[in-house]
Amino acid sequence: MKTLIPILLLFFSVQIALCQQASITGEVTDSNNTPLLGVNIFLKNTTKGVQSDVDGQFKIEEIEDGNYTLILSSIGFKTREIPFSIINQKDLKVETIILYEGNEILSAIVIEGERRNKFSRKKTAYVSKLPLKDIENTQVYSTVTNELLQSQIVTNFDDALKNATGVENLWTSTGRGGDGAGYFSLRGFSVQPQLVNGLPGLTNGTINPANIERIEVLKGPSATLFGNAVSSYGGLINVVTKKPYAGSGGELSFTSGSYGLNQIVGDYNTALSKEDDLYFRINTAYSTEQSFQDDGFRKSFFVAPSLSYKVNNRLSFSFYGEITQAEQTNPTFLFLNRSAPTAARNLEELNYNNKLSFTSNDLTLENPTQNYRIEMDYKLSDTWQSQTLLSKSSTSTKGYYSYLFDFGILEGDTYSRYINKQNANTQTTDIQQNFIGDFKIGKLRNRMVIGLDYFNESQTNNSTGYAFYGNITPDGGANGDNPFTAAIEEDVYPLSTSGVDAALAGIGVSNVKSNYEIYSVYASDVLNISDRLSVMAGLRIDHFNNEGDLATIDDDYDQTTLSPKLGVLYQPIKDQLSVFANYQNGFTNVAPQLVGDPSAGAQTLATFDPEQANQIEVGIKTNLFKNRLNATISYYDIKVKDRVITDPSSPFNKIQGGEVVSSGFEIEINANPIKGLNIRAGYSKNDSETTESDNTEILNKRPLEAGPETLYNLWANYEFQQGNLDGFGLGLGLNGASERFAINYASTGDFILPSYTIVNASVFYQADHYRVGLKLNNAFNKEYYKGWTTINPQMPRALLANISYRF
Repeated sequence: MKTLIPILLLFFSVQIALCQQASITGEVTDSNNTPLLGVNIFLKNTTKGVQSDVDGQFKIEEIEDGNYTLILSSIGFKTREIPFSIINQKDLKVETIILYEGNEILSAIVIEGERRNKFSRKKTAYVSKLPLKDIENTQVYSTVTNELLQSQIVTNFDDALKNATGVENLWTSTGRGGDGAGYFSLRGFSVQPQLVNGLPGLTNGTINPANIERIEVLKGPSATLFGNAVSSYGGLINVVTKKPYAGSGGELSFTSGSYGLNQIVGDYNTALSKEDDLYFRINTAYSTEQSFQDDGFRKSFFVAPSLSYKVNNRLSFSFYGEITQAEQTNPTFLFLNRSAPTAARNLEELNYNNKLSFTSNDLTLENPTQNYRIEMDYKLSDTWQSQTLLSKSSTSTKGYYSYLFDFGILEGDTYSRYINKQNANTQTTDIQQNFIGDFKIGKLRNRMVIGLDYFNESQTNNSTGYAFYGNITPDGGANGDNPFTAAIEEDVYPLSTSGVDAALAGIGVSNVKSNYEIYSVYASDVLNISDRLSVMAGLRIDHFNNEGDLATIDDDYDQTTLSPKLGVLYQPIKDQLSVFANYQNGFTNVAPQLVGDPSAGAQTLATFDPEQANQIEVGIKTNLFKNRLNATISYYDIKVKDRVITDPSSPFNKIQGGEVVSSGFEIEINANPIKGLNIRAGYSKNDSETTESDNTEILNKRPLEAGPETLYNLWANYEFQQGNLDGFGLGLGLNGASERFAINYASTGDFILPSYTIVNASVFYQADHYRVGLKLNNAFNKEYYKGWTTINPQMPRALLANISYRF
């Protein structure tokens, strides 16, 4: 923290010279002379711009003398470029500008000017694979903007998702192979972040927020457009990265904080040609952080190059890459027994000392990850566009992974440590070809996407098996009792690489390679029966080909599945209020599994139908008071049928037929009631239950992946607009959840993690080229926990300081 003091003094001593400048004002309408709200309007080769208000009005200020080009773009309309000149600092008012309907995939536009509602970004071409505004989209989604992340000084992905309504962290990233990314609960089901810019982008670690433009959380089953490989029954998480823009500039940022947090971030954008057709952008970050416990750390280096090339007005190419090198100790989880009664039913009975990590900084996992994407957009005609997409991902895990498990057969709350040496890799390839149209049949407007999708995932696992490595008690005690015998061992279990390697010397090593691929075709159409009433219909045909373990053909199988989607939307007040209903579908291909008692003879291979999830949802969306109030209120009901479960009469058998019902309502509000004040608020209530199952362990109980029933979040940010406090600001917010079950099976009983409310606050100073901020997380130092059959301690009070310079 001491290193920040001279930097702060330097920035606060900067004197800003003011010069006389002019402005340009105007109005934007469609071809029917209807004012357009939220049009991006900016000066070419600069980052100066605004958005039009509800009356279509706009004003860009502080423009020096010179020749400029005004660019206007909005989803669903053709982009326009208008040249103009400023002479002798005279203000300019342009004639009404008309934008015509059409389908153009917009380039990334960075606007320095005031965005009225900074926490709302309700335009995207990813959610529906079509350029639709949120108010005309029948699907519900939450958007977490980079402005919101900046106001909160967010340094990790888990904190970023606390702003998404109805999303709760179940597990932070474990770093282990196969599924080492974080797990989140969404509408009663677990989900991992596996989508980047609408394409598969996997990781065994965590996602660096330095390159995030926004996060889109799509709600409900979403297999029709995205398949089942990257989505869950509750929805999916799409990370939208920063992209090259017309102009040059960048930003440097440094954050330091409690528990050894240090992070430096760089962002630079520039033109690579004089013709303004080739732009390059690079984001990079290096961060280190210690744990609040006695051991544990994480460090990472991240770089994200991106390139955009506009060949001509019809053809453009884009390239995006993210390369991460990360090393960490795996986080402390206490795994509860899933078949024997728990010795403790709550934290008080457990007597848990959450300052203990039960690990060592010598035992680490490395998670190198690479994601690459290439996009080609070609304008076939005024009404049709071709979009060709290719993504490649590779993520690996190497190092030591351990877990603490309550076997239930030991006396008291004793947990056995098990550890292995991980060596795993996952690679994915995805190829998409989309044809996107915006055309009329008679007087009916159609916005349609027709797509082909090929997805392949291969995994290699050369990890060791797990070795018993001593016991611990939650309060810090330890012994060498073997959990499977009555013998008391005298062995010492040092937490060192040499000690663990010795324990693993006699453990076998896996040599498993697996592969599957998916071939899909999909189509979706938004039909405008009138300018206020629209109907959406979509269908996916998905063929799943599983090769499974490449060493055998016994587990090979293929399945073909249909996934439909329907929606109806009516706007009582055009572009300001909509009422919608949707039907959405999701599914899971279930691999064949060996069943039968192996001790009684040869096992047989059982096959299963795909699991199916169907959602019905109704709600309203608003965009009121000149974009000052965006709200979404909805009620949903999801039913999952044909779930595959363990046969209660035999642990070696699997049966199909379970049903889970998850219903609830959500409210999300983004508001800008007065200039300088931005508010983000969310509330969700979820009721989930296993309604049908032959397994009495889970029947009529809340699934553990559903997390808490109630979630709420709030963040308010105010920046003073004038006077001596001009540029200074305050932020205040909270995140909370009701109590949850860490375990609640019939044989185990309940272990309940208590409810919590965490308060956060910030102060900052914002100038034209720099920003200085302080953030206090968990201001009242609340001790709280999360978990999913586990007990996961969370971060106590932490102070962060950030300084950034923009050029």
